[in-house]
Amino acid sequence: MSEPWPPELPDALELLLRWRRDVRHFRDTPLPEPVVADLLRLAQLAPSVGNAQPWRYVRVRSAGVRAALAEHADEEVAKAGRRYGDPLLRARYAALKLHGLREAPEILAVFCDEEGERGRRLGAVTMPEALRYSVVLSIHTLWLAARARGIGLGWVSVLRPDHVATLLGVPTAWTLVGLLCLGHAEAADDRPELERRGWQDRAAWQENVHVV
Repeated sequence: MSEPWPPELPDALELLLRWRRDVRHFRDTPLPEPVVADLLRLAQLAPSVGNAQPWRYVRVRSAGVRAALAEHADEEVAKAGRRYGDPLLRARYAALKLHGLREAPEILAVFCDEEGERGRRLGAVTMPEALRYSVVLSIHTLWLAARARGIGLGWVSVLRPDHVATLLGVPTAWTLVGLLCLGHAEAADDRPELERRGWQDRAAWQENVHVV
């Protein structure tokens, strides 16, 4: 059986990768439930060590929990900003919007089930962290699937994972990997926001490749 790859697929994939953005500015337009369900279905197609599929998606539907997550992120953002000694850098940091937890129509917390029985620890005995890497791959799969449908995703990392886990009341064997904001972006741009705002340019790929 021949592989069903259309000749235009490589160019389409590169276009998708170039337009994938870490979105912070969202419209509050709700996402239809079938669209969210389809994105989660596609996220399940991600590769995982031992086929363990250790990702656990928690949809935050409670307004109170959402507000608590946003307040916690704001506190951690402020704390992180105080670490910058350079006043100009601190001001540049303060001007960044680092999450869309109040505006995004969909909030997803993604955990790694460290004690799940799927996969029987294949590949994770010597590298248990591979389970969390698998969760990252699922998030990235979701990210690309969302962008292909004109939907933006923002990964919130300025937070304390244990605090988020407590707020959501998840099992103790689950480790937070990502808190995600999902929805339509206020505006589209093919350049990362941090690059547009002068925080950090994207390096040439050759700078990150080493030969031994």
